[in-house]
Amino acid sequence: MAKAALFLIATMLCLPALAQRIEGTLDCAATKTDFIYDCTIRLQRAGQPLTGVQITVGADMPSMPMAHNIKPVQARAGAKPGEYQARLDLEMTGEWAVKLRLTGPVRDQLVLHYEFDENGARPALRRSGTPPRK
Repeated sequence: MAKAALFLIATMLCLPALAQRIEGTLDCAATKTDFIYDCTIRLQRAGQPLTGVQITVGADMPSMPMAHNIKPVQARAGAKPGEYQARLDLEMTGEWAVKLRLTGPVRDQLVLHYEFDENGARPALRRSGTPPRK
């Protein structure tokens, strides 16, 4: 009985750490080739860089589901902790839902909505006209 109580207490103390949300951002620069972007992905959890994960990056256009999507690519580790690099070969400019599938010590999926144009990418505005929270 005492072991069960200790396990329950330990579990309750660890739950806040386990439930901390992973946050991600993109910084994408347009290349000289139309619709190809070099992107830096930044991941963090509880304000700390998230390292050691493998990331598969895919994307589709929310305005045209299943009509425009890209083949997922593997991101590689970047220069700084919590940074990853990927090249996205999109089919057109506009809003894209970039899907990050994380595996390794952390398993999760993030969907980031970004507006891509000839200059790069920026967070897409929500329907309310405000950018998503960071």
